[in-house]
Amino acid sequence: MHERNRRLLDAARRGDAAEVRAALDAGASVEARDEDLRSPLLIASLNSHVEAARVLVAAGADPNAQDMRHDSAWLVTGVTGNVAMMRVLLPAGPDLTLRNRFGGISLIPASERGHVAYVRAVLRETDIDVNHVNDLGWTALLEAVILGDGGLDHQEIVELLLAAGARRDLADGDGVTPLRHAERRGFKALAALLRAA
Repeated sequence: MHERNRRLLDAARRGDAAEVRAALDAGASVEARDEDLRSPLLIASLNSHVEAARVLVAAGADPNAQDMRHDSAWLVTGVTGNVAMMRVLLPAGPDLTLRNRFGGISLIPASERGHVAYVRAVLRETDIDVNHVNDLGWTALLEAVILGDGGLDHQEIVELLLAAGARRDLADGDGVTPLRHAERRGFKALAALLRAA
């Protein structure tokens, strides 16, 4: 790997925005890749280094560049729940349909992990598909119920998803609906939300 590119990748990993800019000015490639095929922008996004990401986006970094695990800068915002990073990446034109290694889009891990602010922002500020089905046969609504803890954050996420048009009748691969999963897990508040008209 060229030393200039290594300098850029290291700066992105540390979140040193000034050093990111200096490395780019010195001729580093904005699309340099590390040994796991992670770009500087993906590294910055993974580590929630918003200012470093802002410099990279201004330099034309691709928010859709995927690494060996099929992660991209945009996709990992759903994992980290970082709303500021999401907003930095939006002007770069991320592909909202890009799939992670599970066939999911950013909304799905965010819903699973209870990232309320992110779910609210991505539903409000993008046209992301609220009913996208991943390779497991699960939607964001199903993940919020199946992998969530049934607590207040997941209740709010279920409300947000339903308000955005999430289909409560979309069952998993075994034909089990979000309501049935909530009932099986003893999540009374979630079940009540899913029963409401």
